[in-house]
Amino acid sequence: MIKLFFDSDCDITPAVAAEYGAGLISMPYSIDAKTVYPYEDWKDFESHEFYDMLRSGVIPTTSAITKERYIKYFEPWFQKGCDILYVHFSREMSATFNGMDQAVAELKAKYPGVRFETIDTKGITTLGYVFDREVGDRVKAGMSLDDVLEWARGEVGHYAIYFFADDLKFFRRSGRVSGLAATMGTLIGIRPIIYMNDAGKMLAFGKAKGRANAMQFLVDKVVELGDEIGSHRIAIGHTDSPAIAAQVRDMIRERCGKDLDIEIVVVNPTAGSHSGPDGVAVSFHAKSKE
Repeated sequence: MIKLFFDSDCDITPAVAAEYGAGLISMPYSIDAKTVYPYEDWKDFESHEFYDMLRSGVIPTTSAITKERYIKYFEPWFQKGCDILYVHFSREMSATFNGMDQAVAELKAKYPGVRFETIDTKGITTLGYVFDREVGDRVKAGMSLDDVLEWARGEVGHYAIYFFADDLKFFRRSGRVSGLAATMGTLIGIRPIIYMNDAGKMLAFGKAKGRANAMQFLVDKVVELGDEIGSHRIAIGHTDSPAIAAQVRDMIRERCGKDLDIEIVVVNPTAGSHSGPDGVAVSFHAKSKE
């Protein structure tokens, strides 16, 4: 038996986790010194309310979770002797995995012989969502743990994500995007384009003037880099901009095929704390990440 774990930074909701019998690790954010754990402190993500709060000037912070919290998630399955597979957002994005490493080391010493494996999606939000579901489908179909790990090693470099942010004050404060000029995006109408590289780091790729050009840039990247996209999921993530996400979906279908499997998902509040409202991302199976 394989016990899967996902995390909320990959836009996984309890309903999606339940499709795979997976545990869901909640990645927190804080507002006014109050720390909130998505899907634990509340049941449903009221995304419009959250992103409207950011529009009003609130800028949340995020933090790593503790070793003790990881133990609480994992220990019941160590006790049962299950193989555990945690598919997580990019290790490069957070120090939280130091706490995870400590917890797993302690649990392995306490429960020798239990197997614990991880898959780093090298992504976050929409890319993590797509890759989590791809792994979940294979586990659900009965693929062995070793075969899943082998598949993931070969495929993790073939899932790309590109997105644009509407207001860079959130990213500038977090410092999570390498190569992002301090003034980029402060000019009226400029939308920086951001992607994640093979190491799982966010990098500034370029900029587009106006939202329409930013949307077109995303679609052009799908056309340029897409690899057998008709046989793989495409996900479009948004930070309370569903109409724009739907436009991007329709543009992709117009260019690449009307029967494409494209899902629109809402970006989780923890990652959204860094990107801000009115952004859109697209993740797809690609020849390469750039």
